Amino acid sequence: MGNHTSISIGGSQGNFELNVYKPMIIHNLLHSIRIISDSCYSFSDKCIVGLKANREKISQHLENSLMLVTALNPHIGYDKAAKIAKNAHDNNLTLRQSATQLGLVSNDEFDEWVKPEQMIGPSD
Repeated sequence: MGNHTSISIGGSQGNFELNVYKPMIIHNLLHSIRIISDSCYSFSDKCIVGLKANREKISQHLENSLMLVTALNPHIGYDKAAKIAKNAHDNNLTLRQSATQLGLVSNDEFDEWVKPEQMIGPSD
């Protein structure tokens, strides 16, 4: 409550002459910095420390990602790749299951063409 009052009083008499109110401005700036700093430490302690990636779950999500269908475009064309993605989505299948079920891509071709690790950066 004290800070709110000092801000109101400080702002009401200023008339754009900030030299008189520099101590109050500095006090409020330091107070804000302290709040942000405390928040960062708290976020780190409560959320970041001890956080570990669940690699099994990540692999499962990656395998089920319909976005990987873009890797098939250069090999089978956009229309067939879209058909695979739509079938996978409609029937709750993975891309691999959909591609082999439709007979558009073999299991070996899928392994050869769909490599997520090669899709995460700029291409050369």
